[in-house]
Amino acid sequence: MRRLAALALLALAGLAPARPVDEALLLAPDPAPTLAAYRLFSDAGARMPAAGLTPYTLNTPLFSDHATKHRFVFVPKGQAAAYSETGVVEFPVGTVLVKTFAYPAAAGKRFVETRLLIRKADGWVPNTYVWNTEQTEAVLKRAGARVAISYQGRAIDYAVPNVNQCKQCHLSGTVVTPIGPKARNLNGDFAYAGGSENQLAHWTRTGLLTGVPADVAATPVWDDVRAALDGRARAYLDANCAHCHSRKGFASNSGLYLDIEETDPAALGVGKRPVAAGRGSGGLQFAIAPGDPDASIIVHRMDSTEPGVMMPQFGRTVSHAEGVALIRAWIAAMPKP
Repeated sequence: MRRLAALALLALAGLAPARPVDEALLLAPDPAPTLAAYRLFSDAGARMPAAGLTPYTLNTPLFSDHATKHRFVFVPKGQAAAYSETGVVEFPVGTVLVKTFAYPAAAGKRFVETRLLIRKADGWVPNTYVWNTEQTEAVLKRAGARVAISYQGRAIDYAVPNVNQCKQCHLSGTVVTPIGPKARNLNGDFAYAGGSENQLAHWTRTGLLTGVPADVAATPVWDDVRAALDGRARAYLDANCAHCHSRKGFASNSGLYLDIEETDPAALGVGKRPVAAGRGSGGLQFAIAPGDPDASIIVHRMDSTEPGVMMPQFGRTVSHAEGVALIRAWIAAMPKP
Protein backbone atom coordinates (compact mmCIF):
# COMPACT_ATOMS: atom_id res chain seq x y z
CA MET A 1 0.00 0.00 0.00
CA ARG A 2 2.80 2.44 0.88
CA ARG A 3 4.50 1.78 -2.48
CA LEU A 4 1.24 2.44 -4.34
CA ALA A 5 0.72 5.66 -2.39
CA ALA A 6 4.27 6.79 -3.24
CA LEU A 7 3.70 6.07 -6.92
CA ALA A 8 0.45 8.02 -6.83
CA LEU A 9 2.19 11.02 -5.29
CA LEU A 10 4.87 10.91 -7.98
CA ALA A 11 2.19 10.78 -10.66
CA LEU A 12 0.39 13.77 -9.16
CA ALA A 13 3.67 15.68 -9.13
CA GLY A 14 4.22 14.87 -12.80
CA LEU A 15 7.21 12.67 -12.05
CA ALA A 16 7.86 9.03 -12.91
CA PRO A 17 9.76 6.69 -10.59
CA ALA A 18 13.28 5.93 -11.76
CA ARG A 19 13.49 2.56 -13.45
CA PRO A 20 16.48 0.31 -12.79
CA VAL A 21 19.18 -0.37 -15.36
CA ASP A 22 17.97 -2.93 -17.91
CA GLU A 23 20.48 -5.65 -17.13
CA ALA A 24 18.82 -8.16 -19.46
CA LEU A 25 19.22 -5.79 -22.39
CA LEU A 26 22.87 -5.22 -21.52
CA LEU A 27 23.47 -8.96 -21.87
CA ALA A 28 21.35 -9.39 -24.98
CA PRO A 29 23.20 -10.65 -28.07
CA ASP A 30 22.40 -7.53 -30.11
CA PRO A 31 23.02 -3.91 -29.07
CA ALA A 32 20.09 -1.60 -28.37
CA PRO A 33 19.40 0.98 -31.11
CA THR A 34 19.51 3.85 -28.60
CA LEU A 35 21.48 4.57 -25.46
CA ALA A 36 18.28 5.39 -23.55
CA ALA A 37 17.01 1.82 -23.96
CA TYR A 38 19.52 0.57 -21.38
CA ARG A 39 18.16 2.99 -18.73
CA LEU A 40 21.69 3.84 -17.60
CA PHE A 41 20.49 7.41 -17.11
CA SER A 42 17.22 8.71 -15.71
CA ASP A 43 16.96 11.64 -18.14
CA ALA A 44 16.92 11.82 -21.94
CA GLY A 45 20.13 13.85 -22.07
CA ALA A 46 22.12 11.37 -19.95
CA ARG A 47 23.07 13.97 -17.37
CA MET A 48 21.58 12.03 -14.43
CA PRO A 49 23.09 8.55 -13.91
CA ALA A 50 20.76 5.80 -12.76
CA ALA A 51 21.07 4.14 -9.38
CA GLY A 52 24.00 1.75 -9.35
CA LEU A 53 26.28 3.82 -11.59
CA THR A 54 29.47 5.08 -9.97
CA PRO A 55 31.39 7.98 -11.53
CA TYR A 56 35.15 7.64 -11.82
CA THR A 57 38.19 9.27 -13.35
CA LEU A 58 41.72 8.24 -14.30
CA ASN A 59 44.98 9.71 -13.05
CA THR A 60 46.24 9.90 -16.63
CA PRO A 61 43.68 9.39 -19.41
CA LEU A 62 43.92 8.96 -23.16
CA PHE A 63 43.98 12.22 -25.13
CA SER A 64 40.95 12.49 -27.45
CA ASP A 65 41.01 15.79 -29.35
CA HIS A 66 40.64 17.83 -26.14
CA ALA A 67 37.27 16.22 -25.31
CA THR A 68 36.12 16.08 -21.70
CA LYS A 69 35.16 12.55 -20.64
CA HIS A 70 32.46 11.55 -18.19
CA ARG A 71 33.03 8.00 -16.93
CA PHE A 72 30.73 5.67 -15.01
CA VAL A 73 30.86 2.02 -14.05
CA PHE A 74 27.87 -0.23 -13.40
CA VAL A 75 28.32 -3.58 -11.66
CA PRO A 76 25.28 -5.81 -11.02
CA LYS A 77 23.98 -5.66 -7.46
CA GLY A 78 25.55 -8.25 -5.18
CA GLN A 79 28.66 -8.60 -7.33
CA ALA A 80 32.04 -6.89 -7.23
CA ALA A 81 35.17 -6.37 -9.26
CA ALA A 82 38.41 -8.00 -8.07
CA TYR A 83 41.72 -6.17 -7.62
CA SER A 84 44.54 -7.00 -10.03
CA GLU A 85 48.10 -5.79 -9.49
CA THR A 86 48.69 -5.42 -13.23
CA GLY A 87 46.20 -4.75 -15.97
CA VAL A 88 42.62 -3.68 -15.41
CA VAL A 89 40.62 -4.82 -12.42
CA GLU A 90 38.59 -7.99 -13.05
CA PHE A 91 34.97 -6.98 -13.59
CA PRO A 92 32.11 -9.52 -13.37
CA VAL A 93 29.69 -10.40 -16.15
CA GLY A 94 27.02 -7.72 -16.45
CA THR A 95 29.45 -4.84 -15.88
CA VAL A 96 29.23 -1.86 -18.20
CA LEU A 97 31.81 0.90 -18.52
CA VAL A 98 30.22 4.15 -19.76
CA LYS A 99 32.25 6.98 -21.28
CA THR A 100 30.71 10.14 -22.74
CA PHE A 101 32.82 12.57 -24.79
CA ALA A 102 31.83 16.24 -24.47
CA TYR A 103 32.88 19.77 -25.42
CA PRO A 104 32.01 23.20 -24.00
CA ALA A 105 28.88 24.77 -25.50
CA ALA A 106 26.70 27.82 -24.96
CA ALA A 107 24.23 25.68 -23.01
CA GLY A 108 26.92 24.09 -20.85
CA LYS A 109 28.25 20.99 -22.58
CA ARG A 110 27.71 19.34 -25.91
CA PHE A 111 27.76 15.55 -25.75
CA VAL A 112 29.21 14.01 -28.92
CA GLU A 113 29.24 10.27 -28.27
CA THR A 114 28.78 7.77 -25.47
CA ARG A 115 30.75 4.54 -25.62
CA LEU A 116 29.71 1.41 -23.78
CA LEU A 117 31.98 -1.52 -23.01
CA ILE A 118 29.80 -4.36 -21.75
CA ARG A 119 31.12 -7.49 -20.04
CA LYS A 120 29.04 -10.33 -21.44
CA ALA A 121 29.37 -14.04 -20.73
CA ASP A 122 31.71 -14.52 -23.69
CA GLY A 123 33.75 -11.35 -23.21
CA TRP A 124 33.71 -7.57 -23.58
CA VAL A 125 31.66 -5.95 -26.34
CA PRO A 126 32.08 -2.28 -27.43
CA ASN A 127 29.27 -0.14 -28.84
CA THR A 128 29.12 3.57 -29.60
CA TYR A 129 26.12 5.93 -29.49
CA VAL A 130 26.25 9.33 -31.22
CA TRP A 131 24.25 12.28 -29.86
CA ASN A 132 21.88 14.36 -31.93
CA THR A 133 22.19 18.14 -32.17
CA GLU A 134 19.27 18.64 -29.77
CA GLN A 135 21.06 16.52 -27.13
CA THR A 136 17.93 14.45 -26.58
CA GLU A 137 18.98 11.09 -28.02
CA ALA A 138 22.08 9.03 -28.77
CA VAL A 139 21.81 6.37 -31.48
CA LEU A 140 23.97 3.36 -32.27
CA LYS A 141 26.67 4.00 -34.88
CA ARG A 142 28.60 0.80 -35.51
CA ALA A 143 30.19 2.22 -38.67
CA GLY A 144 31.52 5.32 -36.90
CA ALA A 145 30.80 8.94 -37.81
CA ARG A 146 32.32 12.38 -38.33
CA VAL A 147 31.12 15.30 -36.23
CA ALA A 148 32.14 18.93 -36.78
CA ILE A 149 33.10 20.55 -33.47
CA SER A 150 33.76 24.26 -32.99
CA TYR A 151 34.59 25.76 -29.60
CA GLN A 152 36.93 28.34 -28.10
CA GLY A 153 38.51 29.07 -31.46
CA ARG A 154 39.16 25.41 -32.22
CA ALA A 155 37.66 23.57 -35.19
CA ILE A 156 37.81 19.77 -34.90
CA ASP A 157 36.67 17.16 -37.41
CA TYR A 158 35.83 14.73 -34.63
CA ALA A 159 36.07 11.05 -35.58
CA VAL A 160 33.76 8.56 -33.87
CA PRO A 161 35.48 5.16 -34.23
CA ASN A 162 33.81 2.21 -35.90
CA VAL A 163 33.39 -1.04 -34.00
CA ASN A 164 36.47 -2.65 -35.57
CA GLN A 165 38.66 0.29 -34.52
CA CYS A 166 37.29 -0.01 -30.99
CA LYS A 167 38.14 -3.70 -30.91
CA GLN A 168 41.63 -3.09 -32.31
CA CYS A 169 42.56 -0.62 -29.59
CA HIS A 170 41.03 -2.79 -26.86
CA LEU A 171 42.66 -6.02 -28.01
CA SER A 172 44.88 -7.89 -25.57
CA GLY A 173 46.11 -11.09 -27.10
CA THR A 174 42.95 -12.45 -28.71
CA VAL A 175 40.37 -10.87 -26.39
CA VAL A 176 38.84 -7.42 -26.04
CA THR A 177 39.51 -5.79 -22.67
CA PRO A 178 39.12 -2.38 -20.99
CA ILE A 179 42.12 -0.05 -21.09
CA GLY A 180 41.84 2.67 -18.45
CA PRO A 181 40.50 1.28 -15.15
CA LYS A 182 43.67 -0.25 -13.78
CA ALA A 183 43.97 -0.09 -9.99
CA ARG A 184 47.03 2.17 -10.21
CA ASN A 185 45.20 4.53 -12.61
CA LEU A 186 42.20 4.66 -10.25
CA ASN A 187 44.39 5.36 -7.22
CA GLY A 188 43.50 9.02 -6.82
CA ASP A 189 40.80 11.22 -5.32
CA PHE A 190 37.37 11.90 -6.82
CA ALA A 191 34.91 14.63 -5.83
CA TYR A 192 31.85 12.54 -4.99
CA ALA A 193 28.55 14.13 -3.98
CA GLY A 194 29.37 13.33 -0.35
CA GLY A 195 32.91 14.72 -0.52
CA SER A 196 36.32 13.91 -1.93
CA GLU A 197 37.60 10.37 -1.41
CA ASN A 198 40.25 8.07 -2.84
CA GLN A 199 38.57 6.02 -5.56
CA LEU A 200 40.01 2.67 -4.48
CA ALA A 201 38.86 3.36 -0.91
CA HIS A 202 35.43 4.41 -2.13
CA TRP A 203 35.02 1.38 -4.38
CA THR A 204 36.09 -0.88 -1.50
CA ARG A 205 33.80 0.81 1.03
CA THR A 206 30.78 0.59 -1.26
CA GLY A 207 31.40 -3.05 -2.18
CA LEU A 208 32.32 -2.31 -5.79
CA LEU A 209 35.87 -3.70 -5.50
CA THR A 210 37.45 -6.42 -3.38
CA GLY A 211 40.98 -7.52 -2.54
CA VAL A 212 42.68 -4.12 -2.58
CA PRO A 213 45.96 -4.22 -0.60
CA ALA A 214 47.14 -1.38 1.61
CA ASP A 215 50.00 -0.31 -0.66
CA VAL A 216 48.80 0.15 -4.23
CA ALA A 217 51.05 2.00 -6.67
CA ALA A 218 49.57 5.09 -8.31
CA THR A 219 49.95 6.10 -11.95
CA PRO A 220 51.48 9.60 -12.02
CA VAL A 221 49.32 12.46 -13.28
CA TRP A 222 50.88 13.39 -16.60
CA ASP A 223 50.44 17.16 -16.28
CA ASP A 224 51.32 17.49 -12.58
CA VAL A 225 54.57 19.44 -12.80
CA ARG A 226 55.33 18.58 -9.16
CA ALA A 227 55.84 14.95 -10.14
CA ALA A 228 59.01 13.50 -11.65
CA LEU A 229 59.41 13.98 -15.40
CA ASP A 230 60.14 10.29 -16.04
CA GLY A 231 56.99 9.13 -14.23
CA ARG A 232 54.79 11.66 -16.00
CA ALA A 233 56.16 10.74 -19.45
CA ARG A 234 55.82 7.02 -18.80
CA ALA A 235 52.24 7.54 -17.59
CA TYR A 236 51.39 9.49 -20.75
CA LEU A 237 52.82 6.81 -23.03
CA ASP A 238 51.06 4.11 -21.02
CA ALA A 239 47.68 5.81 -21.42
CA ASN A 240 48.03 6.90 -25.03
CA CYS A 241 50.16 4.22 -26.65
CA ALA A 242 50.45 1.04 -24.59
CA HIS A 243 47.00 -0.36 -25.44
CA CYS A 244 48.54 -1.22 -28.83
CA HIS A 245 52.26 -1.05 -27.99
CA SER A 246 52.44 -3.82 -25.41
CA ARG A 247 53.44 -7.46 -25.55
CA LYS A 248 49.79 -8.48 -26.04
CA GLY A 249 48.62 -5.41 -27.97
CA PHE A 250 47.77 -4.96 -31.63
CA ALA A 251 51.27 -3.58 -32.33
CA SER A 252 53.15 -6.30 -30.44
CA ASN A 253 55.13 -7.20 -33.58
CA SER A 254 56.74 -3.74 -33.53
CA GLY A 255 58.89 -4.67 -30.55
CA LEU A 256 58.03 -1.28 -29.04
CA TYR A 257 56.34 -1.73 -25.65
CA LEU A 258 55.26 1.43 -23.89
CA ASP A 259 53.30 0.20 -20.85
CA ILE A 260 54.42 1.64 -17.55
CA GLU A 261 55.62 -1.73 -16.23
CA GLU A 262 58.16 -2.17 -19.05
CA THR A 263 61.75 -2.03 -17.79
CA ASP A 264 63.81 -2.86 -20.89
CA PRO A 265 65.13 0.43 -22.39
CA ALA A 266 65.33 -1.11 -25.87
CA ALA A 267 61.70 -2.25 -25.67
CA LEU A 268 60.79 1.31 -24.69
CA GLY A 269 62.42 2.46 -27.92
CA VAL A 270 65.72 3.83 -26.58
CA GLY A 271 68.20 3.39 -29.42
CA LYS A 272 65.75 1.06 -31.15
CA ARG A 273 65.51 0.98 -34.92
CA PRO A 274 62.03 0.47 -36.46
CA VAL A 275 61.15 -3.06 -37.59
CA ALA A 276 60.03 -1.69 -40.96
CA ALA A 277 61.29 1.44 -42.66
CA GLY A 278 58.64 3.63 -44.26
CA ARG A 279 57.22 7.12 -44.34
CA GLY A 280 56.04 6.66 -40.75
CA SER A 281 59.65 6.91 -39.60
CA GLY A 282 60.09 10.33 -41.20
CA GLY A 283 63.54 9.29 -42.35
CA LEU A 284 64.70 8.97 -38.73
CA GLN A 285 66.69 6.02 -37.40
CA PHE A 286 65.56 5.48 -33.82
CA ALA A 287 62.25 5.34 -31.96
CA ILE A 288 63.95 7.31 -29.19
CA ALA A 289 67.29 9.02 -29.76
CA PRO A 290 68.45 9.88 -26.20
CA GLY A 291 68.99 13.61 -25.75
CA ASP A 292 67.61 14.40 -29.22
CA PRO A 293 63.80 14.60 -29.52
CA ASP A 294 64.06 15.97 -33.07
CA ALA A 295 65.75 12.72 -34.13
CA SER A 296 63.16 10.50 -32.39
CA ILE A 297 60.50 8.73 -34.44
CA ILE A 298 58.09 8.65 -31.52
CA VAL A 299 57.98 12.47 -31.40
CA HIS A 300 57.55 12.68 -35.17
CA ARG A 301 54.56 10.33 -35.13
CA MET A 302 52.92 11.87 -32.06
CA ASP A 303 53.13 15.33 -33.63
CA SER A 304 51.75 14.22 -37.00
CA THR A 305 48.11 14.34 -38.10
CA GLU A 306 48.76 12.51 -41.37
CA PRO A 307 46.92 9.17 -41.72
CA GLY A 308 49.40 6.32 -41.82
CA VAL A 309 51.98 8.34 -39.91
CA MET A 310 50.25 9.70 -36.81
CA MET A 311 50.21 7.78 -33.56
CA PRO A 312 47.88 6.89 -32.04
CA GLN A 313 46.28 6.16 -35.39
CA PHE A 314 42.72 6.25 -33.98
CA GLY A 315 41.03 8.46 -31.40
CA ARG A 316 42.45 11.81 -32.40
CA THR A 317 42.57 14.14 -35.41
CA VAL A 318 44.76 16.89 -33.92
CA SER A 319 48.17 16.84 -32.28
CA HIS A 320 48.29 17.13 -28.50
CA ALA A 321 50.83 19.93 -28.11
CA GLU A 322 51.20 19.52 -24.34
CA GLY A 323 51.68 15.77 -24.60
CA VAL A 324 54.26 16.12 -27.36
CA ALA A 325 56.11 18.75 -25.29
CA LEU A 326 56.21 16.36 -22.33
CA ILE A 327 57.72 13.53 -24.37
CA ARG A 328 60.18 15.92 -26.00
CA ALA A 329 61.34 17.11 -22.57
CA TRP A 330 61.66 13.50 -21.36
CA ILE A 331 63.81 12.50 -24.33
CA ALA A 332 65.89 15.69 -24.12
CA ALA A 333 66.71 14.87 -20.48
CA MET A 334 68.10 11.43 -21.41
CA PRO A 335 71.90 11.29 -21.50
CA LYS A 336 73.31 10.93 -24.98
CA PRO A 337 75.25 7.70 -25.62
